[in-house]
Amino acid sequence: MVYTVTFSPCIDYTVWVDGLRLGETNRTARERLSAGGKGLNVSVVLHRFRIPTVALGFVGGFTGDAIEDALQKEGVESHLIRTAGISRINVKLKASEETEINGRGVSITEDDLQKLYRRLDEIPDGSYLVLAGTVPSPLPDTIYGEIMARFVGRDVRVVVDATAGLLRSALRYRPFLIKPNHHELGEFFGVEPSGIDEIESYARKLRDLGARNVIVSMAGDGALMITERGEALIEQSPNGEVVDSVGAGDSMVAGFLAGWIGTGDVRHAFLNGIAAGSAGAFKEGLTTAEETARLLANMTESRPL
Repeated sequence: MVYTVTFSPCIDYTVWVDGLRLGETNRTARERLSAGGKGLNVSVVLHRFRIPTVALGFVGGFTGDAIEDALQKEGVESHLIRTAGISRINVKLKASEETEINGRGVSITEDDLQKLYRRLDEIPDGSYLVLAGTVPSPLPDTIYGEIMARFVGRDVRVVVDATAGLLRSALRYRPFLIKPNHHELGEFFGVEPSGIDEIESYARKLRDLGARNVIVSMAGDGALMITERGEALIEQSPNGEVVDSVGAGDSMVAGFLAGWIGTGDVRHAFLNGIAAGSAGAFKEGLTTAEETARLLANMTESRPL
């Protein structure tokens, strides 16, 4: 079973505007509403891969109702904690340039946190736990590390997909997998890595700091992985037209876990993750198992697993 935690689920309101004019009234050419949040996205894709999953997190208000309805329609089991405020609405404006305006999210009290901790304590050994995305203020950057501390001595493999502060607190607890993109990798170390050799070097440093497996996604340039054994795997992205990159990283995490749980083969899992992330980017919305399988077959046709 894979459990995911999303502290700040959202409704993404994506609008396409032709010829955006600032300071004037603009009308949308097209628009889309979708429930989101990194952990929730991972659960949706895992469910599509027929991997048992439970989504945990916090929601509030009418937008929280919409998020729960969307998960129910997907068939994803969820145990979301109702809290004060409304779940955030993120506006994604697609014009000549892409602009995002992200909401603040719900207010999470100490009582709310204790409810989450009680549910986390019930996670059985042999499970996976995905901690993904941002946390609303005023929760500290150490919150992921505090959660992982509860699993010390337990057989629960934790995956962390988060930015520098949240990731830093988690590394001492040896997460099973972390997945920064190349920008987040540079942010973590305060550098701008250029070239695959530098990216590999900094990925190895993350492994030295505690991560068991490290995947660095590099958008159209594919991904690099440093495995628990120290092996470097590098793979180019499959060819295709990027339609919508939102959720592609979450699809990669889900694809890797689905591949790993299904085979225990780290290279297969890595390629499955790249295929899932790419398949998600080549369409609107999150990927499916069938779309991922088609891309994976093309990727491995001349390079057997």
